[in-house]
Amino acid sequence: MQNFEYSLEFAKKMDQQDPLRSFRDKFYFPSFTKGEPVYYTGNSLGLQPKSTASYIQEELEAWQKYGVEGHFLAKKPWVSYHEFLTSKAAKIVGAKEEEVVITHSLTTNLHLLMVSFYRPKGIRTKILCEGKAFPSDQYALQSQVKFHDLDLKDNLIEMFPREGENNLRDEDVIAKINELGDTLALVMIGGVNYYTGQKFDMKSITAAGHAVGSVVGWDLAHAAGNVELKLNEWGVDFAAWCTYKYMNSSPGGVSGMFVHEKHAYNTDLPRFAGWWGHNKERRFLMEPQFDPMRGAEGWQLSNAPVLGMAAHLASLDIFEEAGMDRIFAKRDLLTAYIEFIIDEITAKHGEKCSFEIITPRDKTKRGAQLSILVHGMGKALFDKMWDEGIIADWREPNVIRIGPAPLYNSFEDAYRFGQIIERVILA
Repeated sequence: MQNFEYSLEFAKKMDQQDPLRSFRDKFYFPSFTKGEPVYYTGNSLGLQPKSTASYIQEELEAWQKYGVEGHFLAKKPWVSYHEFLTSKAAKIVGAKEEEVVITHSLTTNLHLLMVSFYRPKGIRTKILCEGKAFPSDQYALQSQVKFHDLDLKDNLIEMFPREGENNLRDEDVIAKINELGDTLALVMIGGVNYYTGQKFDMKSITAAGHAVGSVVGWDLAHAAGNVELKLNEWGVDFAAWCTYKYMNSSPGGVSGMFVHEKHAYNTDLPRFAGWWGHNKERRFLMEPQFDPMRGAEGWQLSNAPVLGMAAHLASLDIFEEAGMDRIFAKRDLLTAYIEFIIDEITAKHGEKCSFEIITPRDKTKRGAQLSILVHGMGKALFDKMWDEGIIADWREPNVIRIGPAPLYNSFEDAYRFGQIIERVILA
């Protein structure tokens, strides 16, 4: 158990001992605040790496010099550009290279995957999901059910926490899977809940889904680059994730897609097709019949968005240099320190304003996020925090989400976060 101190001296000492401290200088911090910001929205949009511009500029210069021939003559030929990202991304999600491709956007990828893996038939028609999923997931799941002309009420099963609790229990999810049994066609849950920051037991839930004959997929938007993933080992059927949150890869940046090796070579799986997913050895023969590439690449549709992929590659190279083990170690320590400071403030000022952390306190059940219920001041507190330079996220009715990123947030940031909140409370 770490013995924390809520002091500037302690925070600076922690920063001096931080093996990732130099990585902070690899990122740009916003300049629109009155003073130096405390940027705690890495779970919504990560900061821009200083190297991103040079990665994109390289492709702009190739476009300028070669025009269309940049597909073959660029230093990183565009025709195979996505392949420069594959191995680096696969390490982050615990996959084999052939199981991963970077392409499209997150919800697009989820739809493409569900075309292949949500195949309701007979009594096996139901989808199990979390009730407080990110709205885009809710809309996608609803539209998939409707696409198959099924009744939404009977076939989209949403799970909510027990009364008086903030988080779904893994054992309740597994019990529901067992209850639905052979009526369950798909389990599709966010690996880390966007609202509470809860990390689900993906290994156990996947195993439970498979035990009743269901397909299991995961939205890893808040998990990739944030928590340890072992998609191949866990036997996950499919997954998708965005790259602009914890992986700092530009607003609305490209998405990752995973298809387990047990499915990735099955060319008979139904899918929506596009020419970039066609056999790459014969792609430019412009053949009339679709011959999907083996592996996750076979779910691609269109040409690689090279400039967006260049931005993602810049960040992936930073992740590779830092190492996921060091990122996870700092994540746990930094998140715990902020948790400690929040508790200290509540103990000192609870009569006027108190904070209830709804993210699990068990570090194995969360990543780099704390969701905080505000009692006493609410949105007024958040607005004043913002004015003082804390860039965080407000969710109705009274939750502040903060996402401290291990690559660029410091322990001194955490101390300043606490000091600003105290000033606002006492003002």
